[in-house]
Amino acid sequence: MNITIIGTGYVGLVTGACLADLGNNVFCLDVDQAKIDLLNSGGVPIYEPGLKEIIERNVDAGRLTFSTDLAASVAHASVQFIAVGTPPDEDGSADLQYVLAAARNIGRHMTDFKVVVDKSTVPVGTADKVAAAITEELVIASEARQSMSPGFSVVSNPEFLKEGAAVEDFTRPDRIVLGVANDAAGERALNTMRQLYAPFNRNHERTRVMDVKSAEFTKYAANAMLATRISFMNELANLADQVGADIELVRQGIGSDPRIGYSFLYAGTGYGGSCFPKDVQALARTAREHGQTLRVLEAVEAVNHDQKQVLVNKIFAKYGPKLAGKTFALWGLAFKPNTDDMRDAPSRVIISALLRAGASINAHDPVAQEEAKRVLALDLADAPKLLQNLQFADKAMETVQGADALIIVTEWKAYRSPNWTALKAAMKEPVVFDGRNLYEPQEMKENGMAYVAIGRGNHG
Repeated sequence: MNITIIGTGYVGLVTGACLADLGNNVFCLDVDQAKIDLLNSGGVPIYEPGLKEIIERNVDAGRLTFSTDLAASVAHASVQFIAVGTPPDEDGSADLQYVLAAARNIGRHMTDFKVVVDKSTVPVGTADKVAAAITEELVIASEARQSMSPGFSVVSNPEFLKEGAAVEDFTRPDRIVLGVANDAAGERALNTMRQLYAPFNRNHERTRVMDVKSAEFTKYAANAMLATRISFMNELANLADQVGADIELVRQGIGSDPRIGYSFLYAGTGYGGSCFPKDVQALARTAREHGQTLRVLEAVEAVNHDQKQVLVNKIFAKYGPKLAGKTFALWGLAFKPNTDDMRDAPSRVIISALLRAGASINAHDPVAQEEAKRVLALDLADAPKLLQNLQFADKAMETVQGADALIIVTEWKAYRSPNWTALKAAMKEPVVFDGRNLYEPQEMKENGMAYVAIGRGNHG
């Protein structure tokens, strides 16, 4: 099939590359000429394991094209995926300007029936706005051409991709949600989407067909549920520290209940990234627009906001609020492993707080260091001189030389089994503040390390 993907961000690039890998002819559109130039030169604007290799082989095979040509993108395919960003507005609502701009472009240039697929994460009711935008442009175009408007149908097909495992999630989905209209055009669109996704359903049927608004709601509900589990465990972890319980043992105890399961029950420094923060805010905003308060979700967001400060508070509790003369090694900058995404990353809160308290930091991350330099410069725009006290190392062990303590922020596999003897010898003091509970307290004690984690008791 011929497919057009509008937007070459995280969702659009993964979707386009993986659909091309199935044999489809995919045209990826973006208005950012620099990004298109990068892709056409063999570069990839995001880090995602396996993605670069998929892009390379499909570009070489002629199945994957990158361009800024708006008219060509619409003419290329009867299936048009809208996969542009929906950043949070100032009031927490999703900003739909890019979604609606894409819709208007489709309406302006289309001359045959189109299946318009909302792949972006959008609030309930967005498909109606997309349809209205397309219709408005079709009316103008049809009057100019003095011809009948071609038909179209808007489908909601939310993505469920985890950063760091997006290629695996796309190629081995646990469900494919399709929200379609209950009319002839919707039936035609559904048949097209079933054909497109047929390769994923050979083993068993993964498609969940529903009305459009329910499909839009499903995406927000899924992310809100996962965010809730994280904040719930973080609150319990903070209480565990007070009562002397070990949150890791608690996690194992409740996770073994099949009604609960183990996923998203790890305590830490809070969630970040491009999805959970904005989706929780957007769903809460939608509720307020309809006269309802989602009290659980508002608490989830408040807990997550405070949790990013918990590790900082533990550091202040040990050293005091003035950290001049203290040097900290910091492992992990991205909000999670296997990505360079720094959006709402807990490391940003921690680094900013420690630098403002007078500390020096030597940081490492396997892939996110360049992006970290960019966003931290923005975070500290009011105090740029503090960035002089922030250094980056190419190797994790280089950061600990002469450090007063090591701070773990992101649970990269490379950090799971360090050489404790070498690390202890390199540091001024053998102290570890573990924001991801990577290590066992007893093991740390045996290695002569003072250990402060989240909800595991203070072993420092």
